[in-house]
Amino acid sequence: MSVYRAAPGSLALYKIRPARVVQVSDKIDIDLGSGKSKRVREKDVVILHPGPLNRLEDLVDLAGELNEAWELLSGEQTQLEELASLIFGEFTPATAWATWSLVAEGLYFEGTPDQIQVRSAEQVEADQQEKAAKLAAEQAWDAFLKRLEQRAIKPEDRERLIEVEQLALGRADKSRILQLLGHQETPVNAHRMLTQVGYWSVDYNPHPFRQMLPWHDPELQIPSFAEEERVDLTHMQAYAIDDEGSEDPDDALSMDGDYLWVHVADVAAVVAADSELDHEARARAANLYLPEKIVHMLPPEITHQLALGLQPISPALSIGLKVNEAGQVIDVQLCKSRVSVTRLTYGHANERMQEAPFSAIKAITDRYRERRYANGAARIDLPEASVRVHEGEITIRPLQRMASRDMVTEAMVMAGEAIASYALTHNIPVPFATQPAPDKPEVPEGMAAMYAYRRKMKPSQSRTQEGPHAGLGLACYSRTTSPLRRYLDLVVHQQLRAHLCGDPLLSYEQIGERVSRTEPVNGAVRRAERLSNMHWKLLYLKNNKDWIGEGIVVEVTDTKVTLLIPELAMETRIRVRSALPLESRVSIGVREVDVEDQTAWFRLIG
Repeated sequence: MSVYRAAPGSLALYKIRPARVVQVSDKIDIDLGSGKSKRVREKDVVILHPGPLNRLEDLVDLAGELNEAWELLSGEQTQLEELASLIFGEFTPATAWATWSLVAEGLYFEGTPDQIQVRSAEQVEADQQEKAAKLAAEQAWDAFLKRLEQRAIKPEDRERLIEVEQLALGRADKSRILQLLGHQETPVNAHRMLTQVGYWSVDYNPHPFRQMLPWHDPELQIPSFAEEERVDLTHMQAYAIDDEGSEDPDDALSMDGDYLWVHVADVAAVVAADSELDHEARARAANLYLPEKIVHMLPPEITHQLALGLQPISPALSIGLKVNEAGQVIDVQLCKSRVSVTRLTYGHANERMQEAPFSAIKAITDRYRERRYANGAARIDLPEASVRVHEGEITIRPLQRMASRDMVTEAMVMAGEAIASYALTHNIPVPFATQPAPDKPEVPEGMAAMYAYRRKMKPSQSRTQEGPHAGLGLACYSRTTSPLRRYLDLVVHQQLRAHLCGDPLLSYEQIGERVSRTEPVNGAVRRAERLSNMHWKLLYLKNNKDWIGEGIVVEVTDTKVTLLIPELAMETRIRVRSALPLESRVSIGVREVDVEDQTAWFRLIG
């Protein structure tokens, strides 16, 4: 409530602004300065001084005895006129406004014009400390943002940048820091900032974390391996053939008379269904193969214990396959076994393809492949490359097409078909791998045709019911030969082992639950592997800006062509001035690389 009544020339408080009363009638006309005026109700204003106030410009900053007045009145109540007189020695429109400004500030005084509370020293000190802390925080924040722009962060800045890291890893969708710096709040921009300022190293790979995948191997207790009756197959020459540097050989091949044997690490002998190890493997779905490391779905000690060829004698689940001249599997033998395995690389095996047992195995797998092709299996042979990182050095090695690699691949597919049929015959629930046929199946000839055909292919699926796998040209198929690396392969082995031992089988419903749980994680693993491979390829190109290689034209659209780069197993689009025919080969060089955005631009040479 106002102490004074409104009259022309009096000083009024309108909301938080000073106003000069111009005229009083049923309403009050006030001048707000800068040529602005307003008609208001009496209750909308508080009269601070009766005047006369000739113009608002007379309300200037004044110096007074603030501390003396505050100390004199400490803890008491006062009103505007008394307080103005104590601070400034007189009560005028100017001192009234200056005094009210101090009250509105709320540090030393608070309240209304006719009832002002003088705040205690403790209250004032607490507010001053809070204000100083707030000012210091604002100054520290401004200094931090300046360091970011200068790309010169300090160790204490890392805690602030956690919010940017959360966005870069896909765990948040907002970042105050990026927003304040005027950057779009995306994982790519967050990644770019973190590498630019040195929070992350320039080669930091965020993609496994964006897929919410574990980064470390599981640390679980491994049960002791129980001795049990096994068929002794150590008389067979068994070979685990894999890429150089492979650490987890889980399958091997041998011949015994007319039978091709596929031996697979007997992981189910240690990892029982619904055990703690089984639940952990189910949550991880598969090994995560990155250029810089492998993250296992099972403790690595299991690999050291069970992988074929790492110990003199290995326990295995062995699958004997008899194949007729038409490439059909006409008999399947299945047993728990002991095998003695020799390890070979694809390259070493390729040099021995004319020797036994490789020549005999190849003859069988060649017949089997021809049968699959006759059934419409996809004939796609596009460039692949192995990407490895060791002590910061990136190596990209194109995978060469070798007879040994084709032989092993066919043998593993054969085992998968045989086990699928075996499971159906013996009513064993297992996960089947299926794939719908493309809308227009065809036999592609040449790199461009294979590239186009691959884009027509539909994704494979895991199901509890059998169905055709169009890409493989098979009526039924179950992935069987990688129980150390893929969880659903392990589930197949758990079921086969239960069947051989006469133990209860998992139901179709339980198999379906396992499929539903692992399929999304499998997708995340594949995405993380694909994006990680591209990440390191782009870093390789960024570190080798003078790189020159060959591109093969596989698609032509208007003024652009799509090139496959065999040396890198990459594809790119380049704008061209004149048409280039499909399958033509051109020299290209690096133009620009954006690691964070997973993009590289190339240029034609010559």
